[in-house]
Amino acid sequence: MPRILHDGSDYRLTILYAVPDDAWYVELDDMTDGGRTLVTAIVPDEDPAREPTVCFDPQTGHRHIPYAVMRWFLDHVEQEIRTSRSWMELRPGIVEVIRGLREEHLGVIADEDLPPVLAELRRTVPEADLADVLAAAFGRGPDGGIL
Repeated sequence: MPRILHDGSDYRLTILYAVPDDAWYVELDDMTDGGRTLVTAIVPDEDPAREPTVCFDPQTGHRHIPYAVMRWFLDHVEQEIRTSRSWMELRPGIVEVIRGLREEHLGVIADEDLPPVLAELRRTVPEADLADVLAAAFGRGPDGGIL
């Protein structure tokens, strides 16, 4: 669990995946206040139309969050966005292919199921885009190896 100490306070990140939301949650927790969540970033990773958002916990009320801590939190959120959503920056046609594969296979494909999918992709996707499609859809390379 990533952690930062600042002016006597202990802040930590909780990173979890919410299946019903198809999104990663990155939470900034103040451990000096019993682990209370101060800020939550929601990073959808399945639907390119949904943008990442940041929410402040209304139960926490007005809280002072030091700039260095907020910058640290946002750097982690940016990293999560790059990791989870980088494929959404590809050409729109390729994004739709990836999205379809992720929906159909839930991001996982067995070794024995890969050859027919790979053959179909080679017929429909330009060779220059094949590596990006396989990496984004299944975390695999064009040779079928796990990345």
